[in-house]
Formats: sequence, C-alpha cells, structure tokens
Amino acid sequence: MANKSTIKAVVVTVSDSRTEATDVSGVTLVGLLLGIGAEIVEKIIVSDDFEDLRQTLFALTMRDDANLIVTTGGTGFSERDNTPEATSAVIEKEANGMAEAMRFETAKNTPMAMLSRGVCGIRNQTLIINLPGSPKGVVECFEVIKPVLPHAINLLAGKTKH
Repeated sequence: MANKSTIKAVVVTVSDSRTEATDVSGVTLVGLLLGIGAEIVEKIIVSDDFEDLRQTLFALTMRDDANLIVTTGGTGFSERDNTPEATSAVIEKEANGMAEAMRFETAKNTPMAMLSRGVCGIRNQTLIINLPGSPKGVVECFEVIKPVLPHAINLLAGKTKH
C-alpha cells in the first residue's frame, strides 16, 4: 500500500489577471509541492479583492482534507496587493520565522525580496504561507521553507513532539 502524504495542500493564486492558461506561478508551486510528496487537494485562482480572498482562506481552513494553504501573489506594494492583510485577518497564530527566513535568504539573491510583505500563520491546524507572485520568487522562497514543511504539518496534527 502506498504511503499517504502528510501534506495535503491547496494552492491559491491571487490575481485579477491570471487565468488557468497563464498561471505559471501556481503551476510552478504545484510542481514544487509534488516534488516533496505533497498531495494537491485543489488549485484555485482568487481575485486580489480583500474580502474575496479573506472569505476563501477562511473557508479553506475549515476543510478536513487540507492542512497547508500556499498562496502566490498579492504580497507587494500595489494598491491591490491584499494577500498579507487577508491572511492576517484569518490566522489565529503567526509563524513569523518562516516569513522572516524567506525574506532573509532571498534578499541574498535580490534586494527586491525586502519588498515582500508575505506572512505565514496557522488557523485550525492549517498552515497558510504567502509566497510572491513571480515564478522565480515562488521557487526561491519555497526552497527556504521546504526543509521544515513536513515537521510543521506534523506538529499541527499532533504527530510530532518539539
């Protein structure tokens, strides 16, 4: 019998302009998650609208079939970049170390990484991680958090001690 994945992920592309045909970052993220053995429960595109995104994230954290939500997009400085605010409105606990580590490590490659406002946090045993909208940013940030993702998910499920 095959091992069931511990990580059950939903990929959320946050964009007013992306479609399934043009969502390179979302597809990239799916590939990265599959590469660590995660099960992709769903991949969706949500508008940059704060309330739409907040409601979507809240509903996703209420699902029994997902324990990781990874967003791509909406973390910059533009007026429509609402992902960190929508995420912060949903989470019950922050996971600052993950967001800080992503910014710190990726800033070694480009100082523009300091402009990312992405946050990470927890609601209902579900980890939410905000990644940038560019495929390059997705890959670089994912590589930073990849080593801790399985342990983080197991901790949330009560399967691992500190």
